[in-house]
Amino acid sequence: MRLWLKLSLLVCLSGPVAAAGTQLQPLLDAAEPGSVLLLQPGQYAGPGIIEKTLTLKGQEGVSIIGNGEGSVLTVSAPNVHVHALHITGSGDSHETKDAGITLTKKAKGARVTNTVLQGNLYGIDVHGAQNARVEGNVIEGRQDHRMNRRGNGIYLWNAAGTEVVGNDVRWGRDGIFVNTSKRNLFKNNRFRDLRFAVHYMYANDSEVSGNISIGNHLGFAIMYSRNVRVIGNASIGDREHGVMLNFANRSEVRDNYVKDGATKCLFVYNAHKNTITNNRFERCGIGVHFTAGSERNKLTGNAFIGNRTQVKYVSTKWLDWAEDGVGNYWSDFAATDLNADGIADGTYRPNDSIDQVLWSQPAARLLLGSPAVQLVQWAQSEFPALTAGGVMDTRPLMSPITLEPPRWGEQHEG
Repeated sequence: MRLWLKLSLLVCLSGPVAAAGTQLQPLLDAAEPGSVLLLQPGQYAGPGIIEKTLTLKGQEGVSIIGNGEGSVLTVSAPNVHVHALHITGSGDSHETKDAGITLTKKAKGARVTNTVLQGNLYGIDVHGAQNARVEGNVIEGRQDHRMNRRGNGIYLWNAAGTEVVGNDVRWGRDGIFVNTSKRNLFKNNRFRDLRFAVHYMYANDSEVSGNISIGNHLGFAIMYSRNVRVIGNASIGDREHGVMLNFANRSEVRDNYVKDGATKCLFVYNAHKNTITNNRFERCGIGVHFTAGSERNKLTGNAFIGNRTQVKYVSTKWLDWAEDGVGNYWSDFAATDLNADGIADGTYRPNDSIDQVLWSQPAARLLLGSPAVQLVQWAQSEFPALTAGGVMDTRPLMSPITLEPPRWGEQHEG
């Protein structure tokens, strides 16, 4: 046995390792710290645990197959690089978070790149590994479970400084679920057929930028977090919300493009002191829904285009969504601009008291065509003081912001 391990190590250092249903763990045990373990095409039997700094490198035709229990590959050493593998066969336990790859808290600075993870409960579990990098991977979750029984494509817990860049995630529960972390970067990823594309819980001082969410239940959910930058993302055809701020404070939502299919392009719930600028919210059921006492938010320079209801906001006071002479664009506002300064001459008021009655009493919609309701609506349009309160835009824009959503094919294949 000792002779076999020495021969395996010798081959590892001089060239690819032979594989014919080979057990992975003896090869990992035999590798010297700092070495490159290059696997020859073939199938390798997991699980495997890496407990020393090394590079585990595959190539076309290399597969690591777990035994259906626990994680397939566990990294418990700093600065390990896992590259170009195909990994499948994890266990099915949410309690132990069985994954294709698990990075423990000892895996500080670990990298997982250009690897395909298919059919595992969780794709990659970054469990306490700080400053890790997950880049260019394809992660496809299990399809034999209902969505809420699946694991997350990438799960981060207490993984400060970790970056998730350029991954393609599909068929899990959440694309990225981050809990109790900070200073993370999620950039240029694509998410499809998931519950949430990106789901933040208690994660501060981070950035979500250049990502694409297509056909998920919800695009980008920022919850119980502060100082999060949500910049230049696209939510296309997501069912519920494109962007949601739920107990999220002092964050920036800028240059995002939400269109087609969302019940609400933007949902803001008990969120305060956020800056929401230069976004394009298009063809949703509701353009923006503000509720639960959300206050001191800046909302300017956005375009609300073709939404069935542009704004849903109930209040007894007026909230002006114009600041420093700049408001928002509203596609349903028939306005004039006599001095050609790009700012409409009138004030836009998206909701009146009839709207608020309909939100609380949907059955009242049957009365919309009645003379009494039409008289109330006319009176409110002619005499705005009759309206109890709500959103107004005193400096509405004449032209919408033009945004192009990120294009996956320009940076990544597939």
